[in-house]
Amino acid sequence: MSEQTQKTGGPVVVAMSGGVDSSVAAALLVEQGHDVIGISLRLAPDDSANTSGCCGVRDFADAARVAELLGIPHYTMDMRSQFREKVMLPFAAEYLAGRTPSPCVLCNREIKFSLLFDRARALGATRVATGHYARTRSSGNRVRLLKGLDDNKDQSYFLFEMGQEQLAHTLFPVGDLSKPEVREHAQRLRLQVADKPESHDICFVPPGGYASVVEQLKGLAGTTPGKLVSGQGQILGEHDGVHHFTVGQRRGLGISAEQPLYVTGINADTGEVRVGGREQLACSGLVAERPCWVSGDAPREGAPVEARIRYRHAAVPATVSQTGGKLTVNFDAPEEAVAPGQAVVFYDGDEVLGGAWIQRALHYEAAVGTEKCA
Repeated sequence: MSEQTQKTGGPVVVAMSGGVDSSVAAALLVEQGHDVIGISLRLAPDDSANTSGCCGVRDFADAARVAELLGIPHYTMDMRSQFREKVMLPFAAEYLAGRTPSPCVLCNREIKFSLLFDRARALGATRVATGHYARTRSSGNRVRLLKGLDDNKDQSYFLFEMGQEQLAHTLFPVGDLSKPEVREHAQRLRLQVADKPESHDICFVPPGGYASVVEQLKGLAGTTPGKLVSGQGQILGEHDGVHHFTVGQRRGLGISAEQPLYVTGINADTGEVRVGGREQLACSGLVAERPCWVSGDAPREGAPVEARIRYRHAAVPATVSQTGGKLTVNFDAPEEAVAPGQAVVFYDGDEVLGGAWIQRALHYEAAVGTEKCA
C-alpha cells in the first residue's frame, strides 16, 4: 500500500467522473478499508458537453453503477453555474485576448480542490480523492507533489497550484499505477467501465470546436477580425477572429506558401496574427506571472529547474529568477511555440516545485540571432 493511500482519519470523498481512473480510485480505497463517499460533479451544460470526454449524463450513470457495485453512497452535485463563471467564461476571455487558456488547471483550482473540498467537509469527510495520475509523499513537515509513475498519463502539470493544506488532505490512489494496470484492476473488480474509452479533450468543447464555444459564451461581438501578416509586416490574408488561433498553430491558416507557416504571435488589440517559418517559433525563454510554489518557498535565484511549457511537452532544463510577482525563465536550449496564457510548470526530477502563467515569450531574432520580447 502506498504512503498516500494508507487508512488514516475519517471518510474520503472521491470525485467520480464515470471514467475508469476515478472508478478504480474509489474501488481501491474501498478495498483498503476506507469509508468512501462518491460525488459526481455536474459541470458543463448538456448541450455543450464533449460526448467523447467526461461529465455527461451517461458518465454520471456509469459512476452511479460503480458506486452501487462498491456499496458506497453516491451523490451528483450541480456546479454548472460555478463552472461557467470560474472556468468557461475565463476560457473564452483568454482566447479573445489572444492567449491560449489551460481550463483544466482552473477547474482543479476553482472546482475540484476548492468547492469539492467544501462539499466534502459538509458531508463530514476529512479528505478528497481523485483519479489523477499524480503522487504525494510526506517529507518532514511538508507534502511533496510528484509526477504519476506512468509518464504517458502523468497529470501533475495540472496540479501546480495546489497548496500544502490541500495536498495534506488529498489522495491520488492511481498515481502509482500505469494505465494498463488501472484497467487490469477494473477488470479484476468487474467494474462496468473497465474498457471505457479515454477522454482526451476539454469536457465542454466538441472535438475541434473550441472557437464556436468561445463565440457562444462571449458572443460574436466579442471577436476581433483582422489580418494575417508576415514577420516583415506583409499582409498575407484575413481572418474572422483571433480566437481561431494559438501560437505554434500550423493547420487552418488559409494561406498558400512555399514553406509551412506557423502562428508566431497574436495581437488581440489590433486583430493581427503574425505567421512565419518554424525557425521564428524559437524562444530563448519566457516571462510568467502569478507564480505558485507547492512547498510555499520559491527556488533560489537562478536555480536550475526543468520547465514544462504545456501539458504534452517534455520538461526541459532552464533557470528561473523572480522579480516582484514575475518570473523570468531562460531555457538552456531554444524551445518552440511558447504560448501566452498557458502554464509553465517547474520540476526537480519527479517533484513539482510550482508554476506560473506565461505572459510573453522571449524570441530570437532569426536574422541576427539577438533576443527581443514578444
